Amino acid sequence: MTAQTTSENRVLRQDILGSRRFSNYWWATVVSLGGLGFLLAAISSYLHVNLLPFSDPTRLVFIPQGIAMGFYGLLGMLFGLYLWLTILWDVGGGYNEFNKETGTIKIFRWGFPGKTRKIEVTCKTEDVQAVRVQLKEGLNPKRALYLRVKGMRDIPLTRVGQPIALSTLENQGAELARFLGVPLEGL
Repeated sequence: MTAQTTSENRVLRQDILGSRRFSNYWWATVVSLGGLGFLLAAISSYLHVNLLPFSDPTRLVFIPQGIAMGFYGLLGMLFGLYLWLTILWDVGGGYNEFNKETGTIKIFRWGFPGKTRKIEVTCKTEDVQAVRVQLKEGLNPKRALYLRVKGMRDIPLTRVGQPIALSTLENQGAELARFLGVPLEGL
């Protein structure tokens, strides 16, 4: 999450990285290539023509081994397609904008295509009660910032995925609380 302040510190904008992360590109590539390999092995066992340069799947018996390889290849290709489309659509990407000039806060995220492709939450800065930090350690750690707003449930501000470093989370929370003039809760 990168923060930018403009107009003499009157507007704070934080860009949120969505699904266009290196790890997602890596896994989409690995899954797609693996699925393609399994699919080519299945086709090779059916046609008795070697389509893979590094092995000889023509010796596989099509039923049941070739069918199983084809099934796994098809699933791998579909999962790879899902990952590539998620990256293309930048699901989860967006920004948080805190504007003191207009007195508004705008939280924007991209979702999956459909009626809710654009996810947008707008509220007034005077309705903000606090910036809340959520820390949960253990096997599945969670570190996130939330905006506590009157009449609304807490609004998440941080990206989904890998937990943010504790020092970074503290700094972002303190900076935002100072900018909005509200207390920082949860530390």
